[in-house]
Amino acid sequence: MDVIGDLMARDRRSDRLALRVDGPGRTYTYHDLITTSYKAGNVLRYLGVRKGGHVAIEPTLLPEPILTFLGAAQLGATTAFDPQFEARATVVDVERESEFEALPPGQKLAVFGGPPTNSTTTHWEQEVWSENPAVHPEIVGPDDPALVADREYTHGDLLAAAKRVVSDFDLDEDDTVAVRASLSHPGTAVAGILAPLLAGGTIRVPDGGDSVETALLVSEQGTGTNALTPDEILAD
Repeated sequence: MDVIGDLMARDRRSDRLALRVDGPGRTYTYHDLITTSYKAGNVLRYLGVRKGGHVAIEPTLLPEPILTFLGAAQLGATTAFDPQFEARATVVDVERESEFEALPPGQKLAVFGGPPTNSTTTHWEQEVWSENPAVHPEIVGPDDPALVADREYTHGDLLAAAKRVVSDFDLDEDDTVAVRASLSHPGTAVAGILAPLLAGGTIRVPDGGDSVETALLVSEQGTGTNALTPDEILAD
């Protein structure tokens, strides 16, 4: 697999569990996750996002930011898990809508977690639900940027790091990766999202301080032989 979109291929859709977010009790099968990523990308396209553009996403460990990242990557757009980043589309929790009402001309706002107050703000859930789950026609290559934080990371950079994680921890479709670290760290997206999807396993976001027994834990501190901090993941 050379680009993030390869992880979202139609033939990978199945009833196996892809994402589990314990707090709100939400789950996505591989069929749900892949199909919804297509829809999320099409909503971004509706907001004006094109290949080479940027999407700024609130780094909350919920399905919407994860799915928006996967949708943006399929368009050839670059994600910043920083809502203050200047981007064509900004995606935040509805509770923060008022903070972003004065975006510069050309920037669009979408909110998740409930309907917006402002009629010009896009309601993520509503638009994604009604969107056509068509595969995106963009041609995206390994050298195209997919994520920006301390620097730009290409699709090739991120997948090479994800493959190392899969190999180092011997991840497969029976394994779960627990994520406690913020998506603002690029290493969290690599080990917490891309690596389990690459292995065909499950992404799990535990609730609060619940203890978890998983193949890999991605946390700010990193404890034990099966744990990594986000900074360690991209250290090579």
